[in-house]
Amino acid sequence: MKKAKTNNPVFCLDEVDKMSTDFRGDPSAALLEVLDPEQNFAFSDHYLDMDYDLSEVFFITTANTLYSIPLPLQDRMEIIHLPGYTEPEKLQIARQFLIKKQQEANGLTPENIHFTDNALLTVIRLYTRESGVRNLEREIATLCRKVAKEVVRKGKETRIEITAKKVQQYLGVPKFRYGETEEKDEIGITTGLAWTEVGGELLHTEVVLMPGKGKLSITGRLGEVMQESAQAALSYVRSRAERLKLPRNFYNKMDIHIHIPEGAIPKDGPSAGITIATSIVSALLRKPVKRNTAMTGEITLRGRVLPIGGLKEKIIAAHRGKVKTVIIPKENEKDLKEIPSRILKSLEIISVEHMDDVLKSALVIDDPALLFKEQSEESAPPFFHEETPVLPEMTAH
Repeated sequence: MKKAKTNNPVFCLDEVDKMSTDFRGDPSAALLEVLDPEQNFAFSDHYLDMDYDLSEVFFITTANTLYSIPLPLQDRMEIIHLPGYTEPEKLQIARQFLIKKQQEANGLTPENIHFTDNALLTVIRLYTRESGVRNLEREIATLCRKVAKEVVRKGKETRIEITAKKVQQYLGVPKFRYGETEEKDEIGITTGLAWTEVGGELLHTEVVLMPGKGKLSITGRLGEVMQESAQAALSYVRSRAERLKLPRNFYNKMDIHIHIPEGAIPKDGPSAGITIATSIVSALLRKPVKRNTAMTGEITLRGRVLPIGGLKEKIIAAHRGKVKTVIIPKENEKDLKEIPSRILKSLEIISVEHMDDVLKSALVIDDPALLFKEQSEESAPPFFHEETPVLPEMTAH
């Protein structure tokens, strides 16, 4: 600042979430003084042993996650959340910028190589998993180098169209997979929607009932929030047992196992409550869940459906996974304005306020209005009908 002879520069501090503390000091403690407008006018530079006025400096910091940044430091910042690029946005970035850049870098002309939209979507879905486009550019560069080799071998007039089949031929076995709906309606399996740092994903929730003594098992490497959602979902089902015409104390005669596949991937968040509850009710009533319906929302013990975040990414994931109907919390209707109209037109969006409405929309039932009506005992698992043994009375003397 002394050399530049200006007192109001722009400072960019990149990746502040990667700061670490060791015996040499704590950089976050220094940043507290640097970024706080209440005290940085008298910032003390211990290296130069002098005070300096930083109040006119405009600081911009970047980070990938917030949880590793100390809360006192976050309190000094104006936090702006920038979501990752969606698939349609990545497609346009590749079409308008990345392809042209890599064509020039590899000595190709637009006549030598042409990318179809399906080819670019294949690269985005099966060969990259990121919020930005850095790896997408690398894969496009690889394809351009493969084509450049063909041009050198066959001549400058060579023209190659990159299709989805060509992508797999040039890039090899796909590195990733993306969620799709089940092939048929299944009992105890519900399609949920999850937000990740690299976009939305379909998340299948499975529930299996077994004769037992009321044990609840939750697997799939779930975080504390999702485990609490599972507990709340089961409590809701128990509270509605009479209306659902379930046997009294049904939970004492069975073990319930809730599992979310891909156990190697940590999962957490408050938006799986209604998904878990739907799977539990489906397994108890022996009613399948509609395979082309996905849902997201948190549940309370009374069955209210609470709003969630990341709706834009989740809706796009549902569209990509060939889902026809998406169930969302009523309070999230305002977020639909951020979603491209082309995607919304291809989906049926159902807004719900209570878990009862979710069940009526998601379960395969001839007449949803009869869901909470009289139900025959034949539809319940066989271990429901076993009589609980009555112990003889015992008197202490």
